Formats: sequence, structure tokens, C-alpha cells
Amino acid sequence: MHELYMRMALQEAERARDEGEVPVGAVVIHGQRVIASAHNQREGLHDPTAHAEMVAITQAAESLSSWRLDDCTLYVTLEPCPMCAGAILQARLPLVVYGAHDPKAGAVHSLFHLLDDKRLNHATQAVSDVLAEPCGNILTEFFREQRKLGKK
Repeated sequence: MHELYMRMALQEAERARDEGEVPVGAVVIHGQRVIASAHNQREGLHDPTAHAEMVAITQAAESLSSWRLDDCTLYVTLEPCPMCAGAILQARLPLVVYGAHDPKAGAVHSLFHLLDDKRLNHATQAVSDVLAEPCGNILTEFFREQRKLGKK
């Protein structure tokens, strides 16, 4: 099941890439129903908080008319950053499934371990490396192309 939903998140990452955004995609499921689907939109919205996870969490909360997403699972192509990990905890998501690790900003396993920090009032389980290769490759190719174009 994890691969099915991660492939949907990868489709969102492809949409982000096509829009010139860093190719990260996310979906939120409730039961086995997709209730949110999003990708990075920082450039388009001129919003530093418009990460795929943040947009998907907002959509899911609206779909359920509740900020508590305690019966949901978040699938995201890249390990969440500290901001997104904080939102995941605040939304009470019980499970996050991600593809590629983020050695520069990952807050689940790479740099920080926010989702299972015992000092916090909520914990979220995490499953990593689901379709890690395609999730990582789309980012590698995007940044290689950006460097060729002389962009940051």
C-alpha cells in the first residue's frame, strides 16, 4: 500500500518540477481515501511555508473539518524539514511515510528526530525509504538542471 500512495506523491512532485518548484509531493490518506494532494508551491505563492506537506496538511484538515488528523497518514517524497515535522506533530498525524532522506534539512531521521522526541507531547511513527530511489532522483535531476541554468 505504501508504494501506491508514494507513487501519487511522486506525481505531485512531477507537477512541482513542471512548475519550476523543488519537486516534492505529498498526499494524505484517511482510511484508504486520498483527502489531500499537494506539491511545493513556494515560488508560485511567494510563501516560504508552502512546502508540500504544509499544503497537504491544510487541505486534509479542511477536508475533515478538523485540525486533528489522528486517523490519517501523510506520504511525502522527501524527509520533512523541522517546520513540516512541527506541523505533523501539531496535526497529531500518527504515521508519516517518506521516500528520500534529506541530509541537509531532514527532521525525522537525518539531522533531527523530532517526530519521536520524548520531550514533546505527541509522537509520530515514521517509515522511510519507500521508493527512495525515484524520490531522490527527481530532486537530483532538478537541481542538476538548475545548476546548468545558473540558478540557486
